[in-house]
Amino acid sequence: MNNQNIFDNEIFFNGYKALRDSDCNANDLIEQPAMRKMLPDLKGKSVLDLGCGYGHNCIDFVSRGAIRVVGIDISEKMLAVAKSESAHDKIDFRQMSMTDIGMLGERFDFIYSSLAFHYVKDFEAFAKNMLSVLNDGGQLLFSQEHPIITATVDGAGHFNKDENGNRISYTFSNYNQSGERRIHWYVDGVIKYHRTFSDIINALAKAGFVIKEVCEPVPEEWAIQKLPTMAKEYIKPNFLIVKAKKEKEVNCFG
Repeated sequence: MNNQNIFDNEIFFNGYKALRDSDCNANDLIEQPAMRKMLPDLKGKSVLDLGCGYGHNCIDFVSRGAIRVVGIDISEKMLAVAKSESAHDKIDFRQMSMTDIGMLGERFDFIYSSLAFHYVKDFEAFAKNMLSVLNDGGQLLFSQEHPIITATVDGAGHFNKDENGNRISYTFSNYNQSGERRIHWYVDGVIKYHRTFSDIINALAKAGFVIKEVCEPVPEEWAIQKLPTMAKEYIKPNFLIVKAKKEKEVNCFG
């Protein structure tokens, strides 16, 4: 399993934090609004947040009635912010890799993850691990970079413009070549893993999940008014969101 910890790189962390501290970013304008619409009822539920970052979603889960939230992240810097900004007696923050969740020794009613799964190398094994820590009837909701975004080997997918400078199409490549991608994002050598849409869905299905909903979100009108360049998301999706469920086992023999 991949245990990359790029978020503790000082340059990367500072660049990423500046991005998220601004309210004009794709996460807050597209991904998070779509994720909130797909949340299940969390009253009385236990929640596992994978790649919890600053812990802001963990606080939101408590406000929605969750009785216990475990937020895990591999980044010491991220968790330092989480413990400062998102502390609560119902939230337990732990520094560990997502791929080690079997070591938690407990099960949950809901697993949530925002934009972290494209850092996991072996998604098939990871999907099985997630199923194993879910209670029967438990749900999974996650977002990740869309496969169109992760596809191009050098990370150089790009918009094409007409003679007036308007974005009209998007160019990417190597879609059907799954595997490691090394890109420059604040620093050189950031590792992500590209998987096709079918790779992702089939891994979940083979693990035993039932797919309930798939979303490729586009910006709503309010988001475009706030940041007009968000209209480019109608040309290609930036995020993939999947909601899945671990069905209750039926004992046919009573």
